[in-house]
Amino acid sequence: MTLGTLIVLFAIAGAVLTALIGMSKGGKINWLVSFLQNFTGTWFVFSGAVKAVDPMGTAFKMEQYFAEFVRAFEGTWFSFLAPVFPKLSEGSATFAVAMITLEIIVGLALIVGGRNKLTSWVFLITLVFFTFLTGFTYLTAYVPDGVNFFQFGKWGPYVETNMKVTDCGCFGDFIKLKPYTSFIKDLFLLIPALIFVFRSRDMHSLWTAAARTAVLSLATIGTVAFCLSNYVWNEPVVDFRPFKNGVNIRERKQQEEAAAAAVQILSYRLKNRKDGKVVELPYEQYLKEFKNYPKEQWEAEQVKSEPTVPRTKISDFDVQDVEGTNRTEQILTYDGYMFVIAAYKLYGKNNGSTTISVPDTIYGADTLRIEDSLQIQRKVLSIANKQVEKTTYEWDADFINRWTKVVNPMLQTAEKDKVPALAITGFEDPGKIEDFRQATKSKYNFFTADDIMIKTIMRSNPGVILMKNGTIIHKWHYRQLPDYEEIKAKYIK
Repeated sequence: MTLGTLIVLFAIAGAVLTALIGMSKGGKINWLVSFLQNFTGTWFVFSGAVKAVDPMGTAFKMEQYFAEFVRAFEGTWFSFLAPVFPKLSEGSATFAVAMITLEIIVGLALIVGGRNKLTSWVFLITLVFFTFLTGFTYLTAYVPDGVNFFQFGKWGPYVETNMKVTDCGCFGDFIKLKPYTSFIKDLFLLIPALIFVFRSRDMHSLWTAAARTAVLSLATIGTVAFCLSNYVWNEPVVDFRPFKNGVNIRERKQQEEAAAAAVQILSYRLKNRKDGKVVELPYEQYLKEFKNYPKEQWEAEQVKSEPTVPRTKISDFDVQDVEGTNRTEQILTYDGYMFVIAAYKLYGKNNGSTTISVPDTIYGADTLRIEDSLQIQRKVLSIANKQVEKTTYEWDADFINRWTKVVNPMLQTAEKDKVPALAITGFEDPGKIEDFRQATKSKYNFFTADDIMIKTIMRSNPGVILMKNGTIIHKWHYRQLPDYEEIKAKYIK
């Protein structure tokens, strides 16, 4: 599915709705304004719906934005805004549900014509917010490392890898749009938004005011409930992410890496720093003539072939043990069934350090003659208590219960059936991970990986995955985790 295809579908839906509304009102409507209402309304409802399937995906995306806004606003005239974003980040899930609900309800209000003047202004303000997000994402490609976003004089050439937020999440994981495409899309939608503000009297309205209010109220309740069901009570009802049930992570990872290695440089696009003239040279020709285009005068950009297999987060599946040894291949090639507990964050806070006593054994060596040879034997000289500093943690009680009362009892039963388990969490201090393992009385090993990759696999924290030889057999939200016997009967052959 592409954005172009979606626009055509939205236009068809808008035209059909406009025709039906026009017939029901005897043609007494402003056909252009009515079409724009239905076109943009359908767009907003669909865009909100695919995000409502996975609200945590939107929440994680907003966390990325809030973190970047802190860095962008600090040390500027707007530094007073910087402390606001960490607080917003703490409530990112609530913010995401509110934003998704607003998007769907505004879209539905445009279609039914509910309180048109208010709807027009809310639609415009929402679009301005979206345009700010997509514009910020796109423009950060011009901001080199170490340069603040608002230091416009230090901006450089467009470099895609400069972008800290790589896509806006406009359609969730259903379809990924290039930041430039998202930005232009929102600028385009500002046109009908402005038309609505200035011509709200020409917008159509369906049914009675009471009926419209009832529809919008029920839609609000339904949307919020649907959002909550897709992260509070269960995993997303539709999985648009690369780590779907049935996917072989090892095979897909190998395919993506091979495709990335096969990407070729096709040409160089050169832009004159002084007059803006653009020249594109084939790769071989550039190698012969590059001295004619010094870096002081020309900006060079590589034009590469597209990989035959698109890169996804599966390429980032890289797991280490707490000592830093890579264990990815070991995990993905295990040919039996195993459970993987994914937890992108361990919820606890540092309580400072305390002094504890640990045994400190001092050894010596004795030389013994055994027949014709000498052997050195170690012996204990003394044992004394040594005082050491240990960091202590206060763990969230509800989070601990998810492990001790839900996850671990199932795993203990599976262990009796010789089905092993391991946990993967975000990069943390080994001492913190060990403290958590002891707090939950977890007997299995904990490994670490990139937290964004873990979030892509599971929205539940923790979530449980049944795997075999690199293939995801099934995933469960901790609230929906069956007992082992049920899992065995259905999934373990």
